[in-house]
Amino acid sequence: MAASPIAVITGASSGIGAATARQLAAAGFRVVLTARRKDRIEALAAEITEAGHEATAYALDVTDRAAVDEFATAFRTLAVLVNNAGGALGADPVATGDPADWRQMYETNVIGTLHVTQALLPALTASGNGTVVILSSTAGLSTYEGGGGYVAAKHGEHVLAETLRLEIVGTPVRVIEVAPGMVKTEEFATTRFRGDAEKAAKVYAGVDAPLTADDVADTITWAITRPSHVNIDLLVVRPRAQASNSKVHRTA
Repeated sequence: MAASPIAVITGASSGIGAATARQLAAAGFRVVLTARRKDRIEALAAEITEAGHEATAYALDVTDRAAVDEFATAFRTLAVLVNNAGGALGADPVATGDPADWRQMYETNVIGTLHVTQALLPALTASGNGTVVILSSTAGLSTYEGGGGYVAAKHGEHVLAETLRLEIVGTPVRVIEVAPGMVKTEEFATTRFRGDAEKAAKVYAGVDAPLTADDVADTITWAITRPSHVNIDLLVVRPRAQASNSKVHRTA
């Protein structure tokens, strides 16, 4: 019996990363869950295993290049890499934004994605049929007020995906970018506003059915499971109530 193809998911401790891990495991992949919070990914790996699928957990900070390189030594071949680790900090205007927040967002969203992709690209290529997924954002495609640092980081991640696709064309590795709009998860907005639940709730106030983590995970899994000659270069997914980053229908 052939071994299950392996999929590595970064930032798998919650939200879209955790949902993607569950769905890829159900689709027949052996999922390797990475995140800084070891307890969270170990609990998720146990949940997935108890459901009859294959999962392992590996504590990893994607901004630590030495740790990423050590992690990569475990793989001779790899089917899928989902670069999900990232996030937003603050919503201050450019004039008063904290450079430390901008630096941290760039390090996590762009440099972290670079580290893991560089380290695992040889194993993805060796598989003969690899897929790199970069989870960017509609913030990587257009700007909005109060989002300068996050927008800059996600634009960087978008450009990373586009450039990588150009540079490795002709190799057996696809580069897929999924760019979600408004997604309501348990932590994204709360983390952005440093635990201020009231501010986080206002992001989604009056919005009829923002996207869920499962909605985005379903999109990622669909793109990965297309035939190998089919590359979903860029897939933008928003809730029906959101026409653009700055145009959202609210009922109240």
